[in-house]
Amino acid sequence: MDPVSKYTKEYQVLVNDVDFTKKLKLSAAFNYFQEIAGLHADNLGIDFNTIEEEHGVAWVLIRMRVDMLRYPIWDEEIILETWPQIPKRFQFERDYYIKDIQGNIIAKAISMWVIVDVETREIKRSETIAIDYPKIIKERAIDCTLGKIRPSGQPKIAYRRVIGCSDIDMNGHLNNSKYIDFIMDCFTMEDLKNYSTKSIQICYMNESLPGDTITLYKYTGIIDEGIIFIEGVNEKTNSKIFASQLHITQN
Repeated sequence: MDPVSKYTKEYQVLVNDVDFTKKLKLSAAFNYFQEIAGLHADNLGIDFNTIEEEHGVAWVLIRMRVDMLRYPIWDEEIILETWPQIPKRFQFERDYYIKDIQGNIIAKAISMWVIVDVETREIKRSETIAIDYPKIIKERAIDCTLGKIRPSGQPKIAYRRVIGCSDIDMNGHLNNSKYIDFIMDCFTMEDLKNYSTKSIQICYMNESLPGDTITLYKYTGIIDEGIIFIEGVNEKTNSKIFASQLHITQN
């Protein structure tokens, strides 16, 4: 397959991808986005295996925002699209749409990636890997800047989570979609029946390894505005693992 500017793939929402409401889980959406980004990287000749073998680096997702216009339901057929932006000095940005089978946009997302040395974990310049892009699509799925997240309000411990071996992906660290499940577990079943997340932004800051204990903090200082912050902190090192901002709406 020749390199393409925009990569498209059809999916069917499977039973493992939905929650108790039979709607797509946010973590499943993150899995879709990660998979199609990987498929497009392979199409462009910059997949995980290639850049590790040729340059000794690996892709790392550092920031992402997802806006859900409508949640697809169990057994629904959907279409995912993704396309990259022109690389910056260190960052690679990528955009995504989820569309229904009629072509209507039902979710939008943008992500920011870096490449790191597989041995030292040092962030490398984007020019480290040579990319012969086809025509760049300048359209942005979401017109915003993926900046830092600064929680507001008083933090309360939601729960603690010990990282197990089954949480670790093929790259040896906690997969980005797992954090989304951790975030959603900060809410009760009643919360999830009455409210939906219409937008989530997350910043990934440090890796988690098996045996680590992450303390999940929930900030509800501006919940009246429909905004909730949730962050995870390594209990042993006191280092922040991730920070997230959710915009919720009543069902």
